[in-house]
Amino acid sequence: MRAIVVSKPGGEISVAEVAEPRPGPGEVSLDVAFVGCNFADTMIANGSYPHPKGYPLVMGLEPSGRIAEIGAGVEGFAVGDRVAAFSENAGAFAQRVVVPAERLVRIPDAMGLDVAAAFPLQALTAWHLLHNVSVTKPGDVVLLHAAGGGVGLMATQLAVAAGATVIGTVGTRGKEKRPLEFGAAKVINRSDEDFVAAVLAFTGGRGVDKVVDSTGASILDRSFETIRKLGHVVSYGEAEGRPLTNLWERLVAKSLTFTRFHLGHVDFGSEIWQRSVQETVGAVEAGRLKVCIEEVFAFERAEAMLRRLASREVVGKLLLAVGAA
Repeated sequence: MRAIVVSKPGGEISVAEVAEPRPGPGEVSLDVAFVGCNFADTMIANGSYPHPKGYPLVMGLEPSGRIAEIGAGVEGFAVGDRVAAFSENAGAFAQRVVVPAERLVRIPDAMGLDVAAAFPLQALTAWHLLHNVSVTKPGDVVLLHAAGGGVGLMATQLAVAAGATVIGTVGTRGKEKRPLEFGAAKVINRSDEDFVAAVLAFTGGRGVDKVVDSTGASILDRSFETIRKLGHVVSYGEAEGRPLTNLWERLVAKSLTFTRFHLGHVDFGSEIWQRSVQETVGAVEAGRLKVCIEEVFAFERAEAMLRRLASREVVGKLLLAVGAA
């Protein structure tokens, strides 16, 4: 079968013929229709992803498609079912991928397989950032970095739906528009404005209740100036770099709570995972959670798709079409 393979960290990305995977116990294989492109894919390509992968590697984390084969012990699914999945070990930029059945997301009949590949990882990550590893309630003020990115747009909508006030930041001019459309009270372009001063001015000097950050390094470090005492910082990425070495001092100064979150560490058999799937899929189906597909790339253009996402100019989701027909 055809697959998109990266040879080594920072190495060549090419279309290659690879062996077709077969499902083992507790697994299913999917005929892939579309695959969502995530910033994690660019990190896997350049070798900076914090959850190590072996190389050469078939890329791709977020497929949609139909179940092609079912492994031993799998119940509740049938060949032909329409699903999306979290393929944490990658492998989804291919005509067929094997994933654990517990990481499948059943897709409503009326939902297109393009939409099904465009929201699960980012929407579920946002949901767990706000409702699993932290609590978001009416009246909270949340500072959300990278508000114009995929997780940021989902988190903006989910936080507003929970009754919170969202202050977003973006690093690229023009990415302010969509978070504001989705309910953010204020969006700060970090290239044009000191976000710390802007946040403190907006909150009357009180500071925010929670910071949700995917940038790390100096942006995370300066964010501690924006948060009230006993606040909560939730980190889920390091686009700028790892947290600075003064993290302990930053937390102690205000008795802050710090959480580092990765979706793959959730218990996929738990009630809270099922709740997150039901609420996010239901919200997308009902139109309460908007999914923005910016561009669909042909299979042979996977490398161009990754370059586009790495440019930081994308507002919305990029998809790879595999067996879309």
